[in-house]
This record gives sequence, structure tokens and C-alpha cells, in this order.
Amino acid sequence: MPCYHYATVLVALQKLKEKGYNADFNLQEEALAKNPENYTITKVYRYEGDTDPDEEAFVFGIKSKSGEKGVYVMGAAANSEGSAGKFLLDIAIKKRK
Repeated sequence: MPCYHYATVLVALQKLKEKGYNADFNLQEEALAKNPENYTITKVYRYEGDTDPDEEAFVFGIKSKSGEKGVYVMGAAANSEGSAGKFLLDIAIKKRK
């Protein structure tokens, strides 16, 4: 059973913002896709709808090499073939110590 740090995607976004994750990386998707080596995933939260697996969502906390912190939100539809969200597979996930 996955561990959810926050009750909903909205609460996760609010809490991450309080921790300095202010940028909306969904708006910078092209830069992320072209230069994944410049970013690190520092937080990952996964949510599932109670009745429909298609309501699955992910919230990623991302930090750039320049120090900018922000979020990227991806729904289950982004898991489909050819999705722009596939670049997330190329971004390193920082191991927690």
C-alpha cells in the first residue's frame, strides 16, 4: 500500500508551496523535456481515485540545477504512449538520506 503524505493533490500542492516549491513546471514542460539533466525529482506523491483507476495522479517536487523548486502534476492519461510526460523518466530521482 503506497504512503500518501497528504490527503489530496490540492493539499500536496499547498504544502509543497509552503516548502518553497513555487514554480509550475507544467508550464516549463519543453525546457524539462529538452534538458532533463538540469532537474532532479525530490518528491513524488501518488493518488488514486476510490472507484476509477483513471483518476490516478502524480505530484512531483522538482528542483533545477539553478536552485528553482517547483511542481509537476501528471494524471493517469499522461502514462499513455507518446505523452510529453515521459521525459520524467529521464530526470534523476534524488535518494532520501
